[in-house]
Amino acid sequence: MSLLNRAREQDKRAFDAVAAAELPGLEYILPRLSRIANHSVLWGGVAGGLALTRQPRLRRAALRGVIAIGLASPLANLVGKQTFRRSRPLIELFTPSARPVITRVGVTLIPSIRSPWRLPTSPSFPSGHSASAAAFATGISLEAPAAVAVPVGITAAAVAFSRIYTGAHYPGDVLAGVALGTAAGLGTRLLWPSTPRSASARWEMPAEAVPGVSEDGEGLVVVVNPDAGNGDVTRTLKERLPAAEIVESGADLGTALKDAAGRAAVLGACGGDGTIRAAAGVALDHDLPLLVIPGGTLNHFARALGVHTVADAVAAYRSGGVARVDVGRAGGEIFLNTASFGAYTELVQRRERLEGRLGKWPALAVAGVRVLRDTEPADVYVDGRRRRVWFAFIGNCRYGARGVAPTWRERLDDGALDIRLIGARRHISRTRAVAALVLGHLRLMPDYSAWSAGKIELAGAHGSLRLTRDGEVGAAEGTVTVTKQAAALAVFVPSRTAAG
Repeated sequence: MSLLNRAREQDKRAFDAVAAAELPGLEYILPRLSRIANHSVLWGGVAGGLALTRQPRLRRAALRGVIAIGLASPLANLVGKQTFRRSRPLIELFTPSARPVITRVGVTLIPSIRSPWRLPTSPSFPSGHSASAAAFATGISLEAPAAVAVPVGITAAAVAFSRIYTGAHYPGDVLAGVALGTAAGLGTRLLWPSTPRSASARWEMPAEAVPGVSEDGEGLVVVVNPDAGNGDVTRTLKERLPAAEIVESGADLGTALKDAAGRAAVLGACGGDGTIRAAAGVALDHDLPLLVIPGGTLNHFARALGVHTVADAVAAYRSGGVARVDVGRAGGEIFLNTASFGAYTELVQRRERLEGRLGKWPALAVAGVRVLRDTEPADVYVDGRRRRVWFAFIGNCRYGARGVAPTWRERLDDGALDIRLIGARRHISRTRAVAALVLGHLRLMPDYSAWSAGKIELAGAHGSLRLTRDGEVGAAEGTVTVTKQAAALAVFVPSRTAAG
């Protein structure tokens, strides 16, 4: 007997074993689960639910899962099935109270309760349901926490098993579908890099060794930006750090931070990137360690540290440690994430306004079209060389993602500026520019350049230069030197980040 015939025989025996298995309760659940998964309706519902949470990590997971299905489903249903054209299992439905006599060789008996709907007639290998289920679960697992990924994975496994249990597929069909779907899910990282772990920073000392740190928060003064934070944040901080002083900043954030720093052993700040940038400047001036508490719409720096929630910030304060990170300076003002000029500023602002409704990448595409339609390139001297620039990105440390709008870094203390420019020296089509922005392949652009440096000098060719630092827009006069302060800022980080 050939190897292929042996495999088919084993596949048939496994199918018969599943058919003979009695799993009380699952006769009602698995057929309905299998039907809900038709056309990936089940996974579309899960993705929609994750998107509605408005949590970036879960929305990213949902989008990756959908992309994975988009890869796996046509490969399974259009390529695999049409290539192999394996017949469906031969089954005969019966009711346990009136078991028929088997009259045909090779026919497997399936209780009618398991297949209350008409079985598909398309080719059997590989299982499209299993491919889509495995693809979605793999995509989710690359982004979402275990509390979400594990239930999705269990549901996907149940859908795959249901295809055998209802008589729709042989086990080999399902295994092939699972393998194809898993590969498609992992393959999404070629199109869209997965979120990396927290960025590493220069370790200084464990939390318990930091002067002024106490378990109950004594010596910690936290300034909460009321526009970014909320009552839940304040209540959580008071419950977990009862001795800490919590201050609402009011209209004058800078004054509130300076007053807090004057009496604090540790300065804390709750808000988005703009609030944290202001707090970092005060912490530098007063030589204080900074506790970053995410509370804004955008929390890029907090996420880079591995601080995603208030609970993460409290854990970093109590049992993490202090690490030192680089600080960028542009025209006397600091930035922790990025500085930019040209249409990049407007691109990011428009994308952020649309992101809540459309998602990041569709919002980036729409924003790119509008910016290229409505905006003129900036006329700027870059290190003494005159250039017309569409988009200019200057990152505090090297960013790992390709493209003009990357969002993650591997290290926060590498001493480098990550500089990326799209010039306007030659004409580019709007379609080509937007495709390059969204896909991250900026070498599609005819006037793209990228390099790392310790500093860069900028000057507006016609007066002041409109410069953005961590989302805060301002005008800079004369020559602006953008440089780095290596390992200048002490910040609390979770133990997993501090270990880096």
